[in-house]
Amino acid sequence: MTAAPSAAPATRAAAPARAGAAAGAGVADTNQHYDLDPEIFGLFLDSRRKYSSGLYRTDDATLESAQLAKLRFVAERLGLRGGEQTLDVGCGWGSVVLFLAAELGCHAVGVSPAGRQHAYIAARAAELGVAELVRTHQGHFETLDLPPASFDAVSLLGSIVHMPDLDLVFRRARALLRRGGRLYVSESCFRNAAAHAEFDRRGGTEFVRNSIFGWGDMRPLSELVRAAEDAGFSVRSVDDLTEDYRRTIEHWLGNVAAHADQIDAIRPGTAQTLSHYLQVANAGWGYTTKHYALVCQKSR
Repeated sequence: MTAAPSAAPATRAAAPARAGAAAGAGVADTNQHYDLDPEIFGLFLDSRRKYSSGLYRTDDATLESAQLAKLRFVAERLGLRGGEQTLDVGCGWGSVVLFLAAELGCHAVGVSPAGRQHAYIAARAAELGVAELVRTHQGHFETLDLPPASFDAVSLLGSIVHMPDLDLVFRRARALLRRGGRLYVSESCFRNAAAHAEFDRRGGTEFVRNSIFGWGDMRPLSELVRAAEDAGFSVRSVDDLTEDYRRTIEHWLGNVAAHADQIDAIRPGTAQTLSHYLQVANAGWGYTTKHYALVCQKSR
């Protein structure tokens, strides 16, 4: 989820878990939001539990169709044709890795500090018959031991907001890519440096940061581009997905309202907290915040 800040990374990394088998024991160094009961997310997200912006191709698009369109868009922007080695950083409930494995036969690796997500991804990979193509690491991208120049594509959908050291993230991503490999980053951003300075400490931002996630920093797009270029990437494209994210959150809000009793039966008071959070996130689109998809390439 990238409509607002999220948690800072810790320094501990756990061993990889292959899909089809439960992730290793241990408690994730993550934040309270992503450690909620997985069933809560199933009640307001789409069936793939994709927790980032969809892509609305038509006026009457459903949440389900918008999220499928977005997954296809990510694969297209990454230049994937099938069978590549891919890495999804902040893989959430596995929507990207499962899609790339099932639809394109990619060898898909996911990284997330949230322990509950790994068992869910493993079970879904087994159900889809792609357990041998999907594996996940419980830990933080900045500290995991991953082989250099081993991936054709790296994606970060809403996860850079979790990471304090922007330059380190882009350098690591470039080091992990083979020559010609692409990086896809979709992120919510303050619309410029002045908005960042003015609104970063406002009440709504502080509520999301402290009550939902714990830490986060929505940088302006210019900071993402600078970090990408400083790391040695060539920028291939930038897409403005602000309106798509607004529509996505409207769908999530509708689902929270429709399933409020079920959500609160799992954890009392969560439906109201989610609604407040999502309303705050949607209030700033186009005024103080934007949502972009940035694609870079390791050209040399």
